Amino acid sequence: MLDDAQFRKLLDTRARHPERVAEAAEERRRRPVLGDAGRLFLVAADHPARGIVKAGAQPLAMADRRAMLHAAMTALAQPGVDGILGSPDIIEDLLLLDALHDKIVIGSMNRGGLSGAIWEIDDAFTGYDADAIEETNLDGGKMLLRLVYDDPGTLETIEACANAISALSRRKRLSMLEVLPASRDANGVLSVSKKPDDMIKAIGIGSALGVSSAYTWLKIHVVDDMERVMCATTLPTLLLGGDPGSRAAEVFAGWRRALAIPQVRGLVAGRALLFPEHGDVVRAVSEAAAIVHGA
Repeated sequence: MLDDAQFRKLLDTRARHPERVAEAAEERRRRPVLGDAGRLFLVAADHPARGIVKAGAQPLAMADRRAMLHAAMTALAQPGVDGILGSPDIIEDLLLLDALHDKIVIGSMNRGGLSGAIWEIDDAFTGYDADAIEETNLDGGKMLLRLVYDDPGTLETIEACANAISALSRRKRLSMLEVLPASRDANGVLSVSKKPDDMIKAIGIGSALGVSSAYTWLKIHVVDDMERVMCATTLPTLLLGGDPGSRAAEVFAGWRRALAIPQVRGLVAGRALLFPEHGDVVRAVSEAAAIVHGA
């Protein structure tokens, strides 16, 4: 998908013609968010911006940018893949590689909560803002909100997410809010709760952010009792793929069950598909696409 000539051309364009990024964004063909089937399947490629390059048993899987772009382009070329979620650098590379026509493109907004940092929950908006999403002809913006009740950084992130949702709504651009209940243990290690009641509370908080929820979509983990959990909202919701490692079959089965719930409209998955344990991107993406689109 990304041969030597293409990669060298990308590097040369980056160095000599930075204006081509804006031109490629303006020329990109857009499509409706949902097709006739009413489902959405996106691949995620914004992990390195938050300092996460591990996938499964591979500690530096996402550290090689050419490999990352190759995997993303391979995924985007498969039937049933509707688009991508990424940080500005990766989205711009894919624009220059002419890989984003007729795809949904979501720009990642807050990547400042670096994995493992002491300020991780104060997740600053260091990527796209609403103006850039509109100017770059993207379909929406994604933000991460982890609710840690004894960490003051949570309040800063809640307010920043609310402001971003309001700004995107005014521009009629989709807000994709990944809202997760979380906590730190006695050693300060951060973990996400998979308890249904915790997720229900998080959904209620996330759904109410901003001056309007008209363009808000949620992105959440699959947890137990998903039918009851999804009763907490009417907002369209996407499942968070995560990194299942050797548990891929179990995780895929969980996706399939959750996708039967009317509020659940699809899936966002990244490392599990771009760098699968078995190494076959086409196989991993095709299996997930079949689950999402009901094949």
